[in-house]
Amino acid sequence: MEQIIAAVRDELDGALVLVPGPGGDFPELAWGDAFFYYSPGGRMPENVQPYGTVVTKNYPDDTASDLDPPGRWRVNVRVDRATFRELTGEEPRSITRPRDHAAVDRVMPHPVYGALGWICVVNPGERTTDTVVRLLRVAHEAARARFVRRDESTA
Repeated sequence: MEQIIAAVRDELDGALVLVPGPGGDFPELAWGDAFFYYSPGGRMPENVQPYGTVVTKNYPDDTASDLDPPGRWRVNVRVDRATFRELTGEEPRSITRPRDHAAVDRVMPHPVYGALGWICVVNPGERTTDTVVRLLRVAHEAARARFVRRDESTA
């Protein structure tokens, strides 16, 4: 998990990596998870969703990956439709194949947000770490481009 977080934090210009913990403004449920944003100013962007996350536990509406046992975690990345198709063989809004969302080191649609173009990998390993880092770079660049477009439209 630290390798993924470090790749975003250390290698992507303008990356903001938030890892909430006690004493902050985030709810306790988010403590220990990581949220990736494009923010060249280093401040939490307003009205912007992260382009990637790392979650370390089940959430009330997201238990299919079985993240509560020690050592289990999942990286989630927003991808475009073509990439989603390439990785999963399906359209984001037409996911029909059942998947074992608890399987490790496999790229698959996110169990809750797959229809919105999110993919995930539980415990990326030898087969998927390079793919995950590449997808995070592409998602970061897409977030940067959206930031520039928003900035230009308000100027």
